[in-house]
Amino acid sequence: MKSFIKKRWYLILFILITIGFIIYGRNSASSGKEKVESYTVKRENLKEVLSLTGEINADERVSLKFQTSGRLAWVGVKEGDYVKKYQTLATLDKRDIQNRLNKYLNSYSISRNNFEQEKDDFKVEPFNLSETARRSAERALENNQFSLTNTVLDVEYQNLALEYSALWTPIEGIVTHVATPFAGVNITPAGADFEVVNPKTLYFSVTAEQADVINIKEGMKGTINFDAYPEKKYIGEVYYVSFSPKEGETGTVYEVRLKLDEKTMELPLRLRMTGDLEFVLKERDGVISIPASYLKKDKKGSYINTGSDKKKIKQYINYSEEVDGKYIITDGLTEKTVIYD
Repeated sequence: MKSFIKKRWYLILFILITIGFIIYGRNSASSGKEKVESYTVKRENLKEVLSLTGEINADERVSLKFQTSGRLAWVGVKEGDYVKKYQTLATLDKRDIQNRLNKYLNSYSISRNNFEQEKDDFKVEPFNLSETARRSAERALENNQFSLTNTVLDVEYQNLALEYSALWTPIEGIVTHVATPFAGVNITPAGADFEVVNPKTLYFSVTAEQADVINIKEGMKGTINFDAYPEKKYIGEVYYVSFSPKEGETGTVYEVRLKLDEKTMELPLRLRMTGDLEFVLKERDGVISIPASYLKKDKKGSYINTGSDKKKIKQYINYSEEVDGKYIITDGLTEKTVIYD
């Protein structure tokens, strides 16, 4: 036996070391499982914040196009110009339209004279005609009336075409886009558009998911931190929350618009400028609270574990609400109490 041990001592030592590591590992795992996290109750300020991202947009923003094709005769604005409401931006060549209008006016005059002549003739000899001739004369008079009505419609149509040859803006604002800045080229309605944005109607637009939009109401105020002006925060007030989801988004999200205060509107803001918005949904100061994971419940009510990590004692408490992942305790718990998970 002694001879065997002497010859195999290194093998026995290896086996003993291996067994020692196994025992140590089991004890470490066992002690890790038994470890219980604790929390010292304190009085603190709680704040629940909803953060969203968005960008600048405008309520009054129009894209203007000619209704008909033609030769662009005059362009009176360029990008960056400030225009007044109803100001003319560009016009088409009116000569062709004016000539057609004059032609239809002449046709109207001829139809009017023919109608009056037929009416006078019918008044003079209505009783000298046979029944068949009288009915024929009545129909001829009606046809002249229809012809006269058609010429009136033609004149009105050409008058509208003349009016549509001038493109004007229904809002005041800055000209942000001119597709065809030079006169003398032939254009189509789709190829010559002008865009005008009223900077006085800028707002901050964000999108909120279903779980968040239910917490947003009109009149709520939030702080905006623009990416272009990161050193300061500005105030916005909700004035619109969409009822239907925003189209073109991957998920179900709703648009929320915020009116900017006077201080913010003084900034040189631009369309599509981005920023972060924060709403304070709940704010409670100087309250006793515990993390939500430490609150337990049974048939008797809500409780926490006190005592020690080896011997836990149930202590029933009352709480009011949850703010930012913590329950506000109203009764049954004092500061500096150590509680266990």
